[in-house]
Amino acid sequence: MVAMPNLSRRLFTAGLAASAAVPLASCMEAIVPAPPPEIEPLDYAARRDGDHVIPAVPIEDVPEWLRRQVVAFDTDEEPGTIVIELDDALLHLVMPDRYALRYGLGVGRRGLGWRGEAEIYRTAHWPRWTPTENMIRRDPDLERWEDGQPGGPDNPLGARALYLRTISSGQDEGIRIHGTPEWRSIGDRASSGCFRMINHDVIDLYGRVERGTRVVVR
Repeated sequence: MVAMPNLSRRLFTAGLAASAAVPLASCMEAIVPAPPPEIEPLDYAARRDGDHVIPAVPIEDVPEWLRRQVVAFDTDEEPGTIVIELDDALLHLVMPDRYALRYGLGVGRRGLGWRGEAEIYRTAHWPRWTPTENMIRRDPDLERWEDGQPGGPDNPLGARALYLRTISSGQDEGIRIHGTPEWRSIGDRASSGCFRMINHDVIDLYGRVERGTRVVVR
């Protein structure tokens, strides 16, 4: 029997390996990403909500990246979790199949941002707003509301509020996700540390979450 040269033996072995791989590859199915979930569009026209009327928001004047939309979102967080990207002024409600419903935010001024983990422990329609002592020191005009400002279209907390309790302390440290009548502040660092949303958006988010929802701010 004539010995096979080393080079021929290597080529012959490689050919066997390649031919064996063909049936295996042909049996593998391509992984097709799940289509994004379909979400009903929001109407940003004026609307009545309980005893109050929410003014219209000209959504075309809001930068496109800050408008509510479904986006691809690669995360290990469970669906239903809220993930806030502080530096980008964006809130993501995690959805199945690595998608999220994204909303624009107004976030805290420099030095007033907070990062960490919290949970929603309380929710409110047209919440009453009471400025903190620090807020009153920074803006003495707020003293007139030291006993609280009733809910309404001019209230800084807007149409809905989600009250957060931080995981590290188990306490309410004054952090809120809430609406705002100042829709032009969305995308800016303008708040005293809370997370502002267009009133129409916060109503939409409010209807999708519940008490106990986990909130990650990073």
